Amino acid sequence: MTVPTVAIVGRPNVGKSTLFNRIVGGRRAIVDDRPGVTRDRHFAATDWNGHKFWLVDTGGWIGAGDELSGAIRAQVEAAIQQSDAIILVVDVQVGAHPADFEVAEVLRPYRSRVLLAANKSDNLPDDLGFLTFHELGLGEPHPVSSATGKGSGDLLDRLVELLPEVPLQEGPGQINVAVVGRPNVGKSSLVNRLLGEERSVVAAEAGTTRDAIDSPLRYHARTLNFIDTAGLRKRAKVEDEIEFYASLRAMRAMERADVSVLVVDAEVGIHGQDLKIARTALDYGTGLILAVNKWDLIPEKDATMAERGRKVVVERAPFLKAFPFLYVSALTGFRVRKVLDLILTVAETRETRVPTSDVNRTLQSLVTRNQPPQLSGREVKLLFASQIGTKPPMFAIVSNRPDAVPESYRRYIERGFREAWDFQGVPLKFKYRRKRGRR
Repeated sequence: MTVPTVAIVGRPNVGKSTLFNRIVGGRRAIVDDRPGVTRDRHFAATDWNGHKFWLVDTGGWIGAGDELSGAIRAQVEAAIQQSDAIILVVDVQVGAHPADFEVAEVLRPYRSRVLLAANKSDNLPDDLGFLTFHELGLGEPHPVSSATGKGSGDLLDRLVELLPEVPLQEGPGQINVAVVGRPNVGKSSLVNRLLGEERSVVAAEAGTTRDAIDSPLRYHARTLNFIDTAGLRKRAKVEDEIEFYASLRAMRAMERADVSVLVVDAEVGIHGQDLKIARTALDYGTGLILAVNKWDLIPEKDATMAERGRKVVVERAPFLKAFPFLYVSALTGFRVRKVLDLILTVAETRETRVPTSDVNRTLQSLVTRNQPPQLSGREVKLLFASQIGTKPPMFAIVSNRPDAVPESYRRYIERGFREAWDFQGVPLKFKYRRKRGRR
């Protein structure tokens, strides 16, 4: 990564996620009064006074505990080691806590790139409680109130002084990839396999991922930004408030994605909830790839079995016929690299622009082969068409009676356009417009 990285660390419930949201200018991280809400490293690109950097929100540092606590500590340590600057957040209202000293000890080897943010200094400039944190031995504490924004500008001014000046590489734009699916289908394992490192917390417990986590990867001169999301359950099963907001962020991840990778459990098969997720991704206009994971667990598997499985799914959900299926194993790495190549192909297809002359030639060919149904004794004509947008490809078709073009015929036109330009893996959008007549 050519853009510097800044990690926000500290014990639970000191306001790390609130500070993260304050800096990036939105509610990108889940904020709650309960400690331990943030579990993974959560990336977001931001800037201050022209200095761009990645900001990383980490889980709260917890002492010895269960397996999940150990995984969270490992994530915090990884963020510290890989960051160009580190913000240690402490709570002025509580004062120096034993866990603050424990984190400070971990940070001591990186002291030259550590900023100490004394958060919840809500009564500045009168509140001098931040001075007590000198005893952590990490330099001057910077009083800040992440809730109100007091002191945050001064903190950021000091932060950018610590960041290295690295020239940015020019090249094609970033491809945002949302990795989505039901809980416990292996989304985080797949992302980790693609990234080649343990970037997301993985545990046997279903629903480990709560935030949508951005993880950039450079591949074939393109930046693929993987967004590992929380598992999406049926709305009736989303009882916990934290899980509700995690689901909401997963939906927003699809909204900003260029390509969505829907991970399906090969043992369980495609589920009604998978189909809802797929439709949501397409409604947002993202490309769609179905990654059938845990293929290593299927006995006597072969290409014929995979094709039969795909046909069964397409018979149940015909709209998926236009989208690629890839049978993979995040555990063994089987065909995982093909996911990256397919993402590039789908993202490129999503940017396709077709000359107007070709669009009209194809439209007239389709109309000649199969005329629109004539309703109510009045002729329905499709007169001409043009492409009016990309990402995803969008076409405008002018008709004398656009409201009379039935849905079945619109699907026929869409299939014809797909065959003409191989729009595999991307949704197509159509706008049927009325011909403007003389007044």
